[in-house]
Amino acid sequence: MKQSKFHFEYTHYQSFDEMSEADNKAIDLAMATCEKSYSPYSKFRVAAVALFEDGEMLSAANQESEVFPSGMCAERVLLYNVASNHTQSKIDTLYIYSDTTSTICSPCGACRQVIQDVQKRQESPIRVVMCGLSEALVVDQSQWLLPFAFEL
Repeated sequence: MKQSKFHFEYTHYQSFDEMSEADNKAIDLAMATCEKSYSPYSKFRVAAVALFEDGEMLSAANQESEVFPSGMCAERVLLYNVASNHTQSKIDTLYIYSDTTSTICSPCGACRQVIQDVQKRQESPIRVVMCGLSEALVVDQSQWLLPFAFEL
């Protein structure tokens, strides 16, 4: 038998004011993108923003369906768009924000797997910024969110 430990570090910003200008610009876009959420059933509005290595940004919001739970989380709406339409772009940082909870908004398990898939495909780490209304947790590589990700 062999026992192992999984260990990673993260940064907790108690205020967006402690974060960089680039982070705040992306978080501002996420806040505005929350308005595009279609979430009449859960009332849980979420936005995601991809900051590409070249400084460009793309955002998306969660979308629900009457055939609940056939909707899609903001992270996957965004990442599938990136995979289909921005194939040459590498994501430097992924921001996740919700304006309907005071706690930090972290991705669900399915989104964590897709984030990890994208990181693997682009062959470079994706920094993940998970935001609440005024604070954030940051991990430098998405695999810290899903240490035993599925692989074929």
